Amino acid sequence: MSFPPIDLPAVPTELIQEVKDFLRLAQSEDDEALGQFLRSASHLCENFIGQMLIARAVSDRMPARAEWQKLNRRPVQAINQVEAIAGDSTATPLLASDYAIDIDGDGVGWVKLHRSSNITRISVTYEAGLATDWTLVPTALRQGVVRLAGYLYSHRDGVDAVSPPSAVTALWRPHRRMRLA
Repeated sequence: MSFPPIDLPAVPTELIQEVKDFLRLAQSEDDEALGQFLRSASHLCENFIGQMLIARAVSDRMPARAEWQKLNRRPVQAINQVEAIAGDSTATPLLASDYAIDIDGDGVGWVKLHRSSNITRISVTYEAGLATDWTLVPTALRQGVVRLAGYLYSHRDGVDAVSPPSAVTALWRPHRRMRLA
């Protein structure tokens, strides 16, 4: 499953500096472009590993069911709210007694309704992500993001473009969480 491009928190200057150090760049006129490449590399990393890097609030809409349903993003840190979605798209918070929630050991979030009555769709708001900020992202993932951003910057004009460095995949692969349909 591919994650939609949910905005990552601002890329700190320290992370941009890591890319500049990796590329041996001294000037700062390309810092904005490097920040964009870091966001792209982070998004690609999240899709590759099947987990969100930086914790942030997300929301999933799903059918109202009395059986357990998985939330889309991982690792889930907290499930904050479950709402009923009416036909006109208005949301009404459900009482905690109307549903059950769970977060398993792999960081997968689950939700189910105890009774559905007239509810056909629900929205679940939750926090998901591996780290609270960039400094706490696991080192291998961070290094892979920096390397990929450096690659994207170096090959931004398409000249001599080759496939991304295999080191990126090697750094990310141990953190990959795949979902079976």
